[in-house]
Amino acid sequence: MGEESEAFATTAPLATVTGQRKVRNDLEETLSKPYLARALAAPDTEHPNGTEGHDSKGMSVMQQHVAFFDQNGDGIDSVTLVSTQSPSWLSSPLLPVYIDNIHKAKHGSDSSTYDTEGRFVPANLENIFSKYALTVSNKLSFKELWNLTEGNRIAIDPFGWLVPQQVSNKVEWLLLYLLAKDEEGFVSKEAVRGCFDGSLFEYCAKQNKEKANSRKQD
Repeated sequence: MGEESEAFATTAPLATVTGQRKVRNDLEETLSKPYLARALAAPDTEHPNGTEGHDSKGMSVMQQHVAFFDQNGDGIDSVTLVSTQSPSWLSSPLLPVYIDNIHKAKHGSDSSTYDTEGRFVPANLENIFSKYALTVSNKLSFKELWNLTEGNRIAIDPFGWLVPQQVSNKVEWLLLYLLAKDEEGFVSKEAVRGCFDGSLFEYCAKQNKEKANSRKQD
């Protein structure tokens, strides 16, 4: 019995960080196979099938994340902070993102919620909040978000957390915070999940359009 309990332990007495950054061991109660990387959907414990009404269009979750910014449908995002993944050896000075190859833009020192092929790993999204959302269980304050980026830093990966061309972890999360923070200064788990599959951008665009239409009517 003791060996079985130890096999499933998520904290180690001599590794205090495992107690400070706890992970959930009950994910399978609400989400089937939480450690299975999903290619098309971004589920979590509250949304086991991913974002309702969101069309993947056959793209990986990581491709969906950037596809919103491809407004002309040519498969290339020109306005971006992410490094180029040109299919040729020569890169454009505009640093475009080629959606087909977006998985090549994955950098180190991140949360690993995307795998190296651009699939979505639900358990790693849940781990973000179990480890760092210490004030409200499903929201991150700015300080907690900062702690997240610090906790993900890998000492031998300077490009993952310093070089702007690689879209450092801090830059990505800061932009999300500015976009999605609520009146109390928190970013919700739903906003974070929506950022991963791009549905957050669609939601914000819809809200802005409705506000613009409302002002015209007034």
